[in-house]
Amino acid sequence: MTQTPSLAEAFADICASDAPLNQRLATYAARLRELNFPFAEAYDTLVARVLAGEVGSSAPVVGDTMPDFMLPGRDGQNVSLHDVTRRGPAVISFNRGHWCSFCKIELRTIAEHYDEIVSAGGEMVSIIPEKQEFIKPLRALTLNKFQILTDIDNGYALSLGLVMWVGEHLKALMQGRGYHLETYHGNDGWFIPVPATFVVGTDRKVAARFVDPDFRRRMDIDEILAALHACSTEKF
Repeated sequence: MTQTPSLAEAFADICASDAPLNQRLATYAARLRELNFPFAEAYDTLVARVLAGEVGSSAPVVGDTMPDFMLPGRDGQNVSLHDVTRRGPAVISFNRGHWCSFCKIELRTIAEHYDEIVSAGGEMVSIIPEKQEFIKPLRALTLNKFQILTDIDNGYALSLGLVMWVGEHLKALMQGRGYHLETYHGNDGWFIPVPATFVVGTDRKVAARFVDPDFRRRMDIDEILAALHACSTEKF
């Protein structure tokens, strides 16, 4: 009789696979539903609530100017949008935190394709509302290939309309699993960003975007690379 793999084993297998990003995410979501139903059900409820509230609908669209930011990264160094786009277009990814397996799958996949992003003339940065000390596991997961910045109190994400409240039920489930956002964030709001990806040109114009309140879906690598190539072509 074949034993169903644990969630940790499923996560490891997914990260080791060469499947497209959204296929990896869908596989993990299915395993979560099979092995950890209360969390999966709570995620469904959260997504339905956020969709009903049209969270993320006011975020920058293609052609808009991406607002600047100045956020701390590793070693306390502040990084701006200008810094990231100085040499070429940038991939700006908003992620929920080091505790989020969907974000870890996304960032691990991006790290695997980071050399392709650079070859396409681009740079990558992830924005997360966590203190830098808690971001260290993500740096290890991504081999420290790109900057992961702290969005203090979700300030930048809030300015873009990309913030959702976890809700009391999911908060209780997360705390029961040892996920303490009040510690990671330095506040007790329990607000997290809607995962989103923007490809921004050197002129700070949004060339491509993916905003979906269903955090189980993300912008695929092929779409990111196509947008970067388009930005590079437009330069000439």
